[in-house]
Amino acid sequence: MTSSLTERQKSWLTLAALWLGLLALACMRPLAVPDEGRYGEIGRWMLVSGDWLTPRLNGIPFFHKPPYLHWLEAISLATFGVNELALRLVPALHVGLMLVALYLATRSISTEQMARRAALMLGTSLSFLLGGQYINHDMLVATWIGVAIWCFAFAFMAGDRPQAALARLGFVACAMGMLSKGLIGIALPGLVILVWLMWTRQLKKILYLPWFSGLALFAAIALPWFVIAQQKYPQLFDYMFVNQHFKRYTESTYNNPQPGWFYLVALGLLLFPWVFFALLELRRKVPGTVQAAPPVAREWTALCWIWAVSITLFFSIPNSKLVGYVLPVVPPLALLAALGWQHSMARRPRAGRIFAALCVVNVGIALAIVTQVAEVTRSGRTQDLAQALACAAAPTDTIYVTGAYPYDLPFYAQTSKPMIVLENWPLLRSQSGDGWQRELFEGADFDAQAARQLQAPEVLSEAAPVSGNWLVLRIGSEKSVDLNGWKLFYEGAGWLLYRSAPASAPKGPEPAQQIGLPGCQHQGQGQSR
Repeated sequence: MTSSLTERQKSWLTLAALWLGLLALACMRPLAVPDEGRYGEIGRWMLVSGDWLTPRLNGIPFFHKPPYLHWLEAISLATFGVNELALRLVPALHVGLMLVALYLATRSISTEQMARRAALMLGTSLSFLLGGQYINHDMLVATWIGVAIWCFAFAFMAGDRPQAALARLGFVACAMGMLSKGLIGIALPGLVILVWLMWTRQLKKILYLPWFSGLALFAAIALPWFVIAQQKYPQLFDYMFVNQHFKRYTESTYNNPQPGWFYLVALGLLLFPWVFFALLELRRKVPGTVQAAPPVAREWTALCWIWAVSITLFFSIPNSKLVGYVLPVVPPLALLAALGWQHSMARRPRAGRIFAALCVVNVGIALAIVTQVAEVTRSGRTQDLAQALACAAAPTDTIYVTGAYPYDLPFYAQTSKPMIVLENWPLLRSQSGDGWQRELFEGADFDAQAARQLQAPEVLSEAAPVSGNWLVLRIGSEKSVDLNGWKLFYEGAGWLLYRSAPASAPKGPEPAQQIGLPGCQHQGQGQSR
């Protein structure tokens, strides 16, 4: 005797399959640099150091963003071990929440089939399959922005006065968004909901929000870290909010300058091909031979368009643009795409097969990307060199780097000491652009002791005759460095590892010393000398 699955059970199984597929893809590639190397190492260092207040890169404070991502990374690494998947569980769990929120919201305003279709469109897009496993703050804040918008919208649509419990959940989501990436966690839900309330003539309802309890919840969640960190680092607010928020938004001196249409192309890739059905929905005129979709109140379609357009415009204004910034608009576009499919394709012959084929094509594209990216980026990463170093170095050894910063090296080697970064720091302070050097010397201004990790290149000659020192260089930069006294130990795909060569052997036996770091697993491709 067999029992058939209900439509709702099919939907939940679909969501689970999409998320498990994401995890499978997340296991197939190494860390991408610089972002994943940077943020993954900050989480690992938080775990190693036990300092849960101050995010640190190479032991140096890193206050570009609040610490929510790093807290979760450290917890995941402590639970599942130091590996890429443990890090990627953090964005993966958040994109899973984004998917569930879209499904539940669509099911509430339409049908089970429409909700499952919208979830499939999001879940087979590159925004989900790739963006949902990428280690940075973007997916976290995008998810909480979406949850906040859904909660507030459903609260306002509940009647003449907002539904208090849903509104309070909206305040909680805004607090999580602020802990994820700062002020946009509040500003963007507020912008979308405000414009939507004015568009749908519901603005007066805003007076009846549970402001006292909602703001109390927001403050209890979002503010403690900011208050404590500001007390310890008095320049924190100026650096995080003025420099990293307002100046990045208004000035043109930061990296990644892009034209105003950049996010239109980005959305075409992130939600390919489904985004084109959303555009069909925008200009739809249903022929008499086509059955219209189950009714969706015009307030909800207005919310989706206002959500997508206002956030896209918001991020199109600054000169600096990154693909991940536009992730918050993917859920409403997926819902609109599901409506567009219903009106343009659902009644056509073989529509189900076409839909399934498009899903398979998207998954195939994502699979091709994750299986090829390791080889394409091999020379930029230090994974091979890190494994060689981890098997030969002692925990007390010192690692020097110069000319470039190996973001992923400490994570893969699992070092317990910060690296010494050698540059002409006074000159870089006056000339450096928006790069790794600025990340380090600006962070060093918060902590004089950590600033000792930034030293002058002349230190190399002093370190060369002392045992237990290592030097990491990009291939091609060795001619610009004084390597007298250093011996080439390992040549990787894109980086070189040198070992100090003491001038004379020590007298008598050396003290017993543990050799090997936790990252020692197996030798990567390259040559040991």
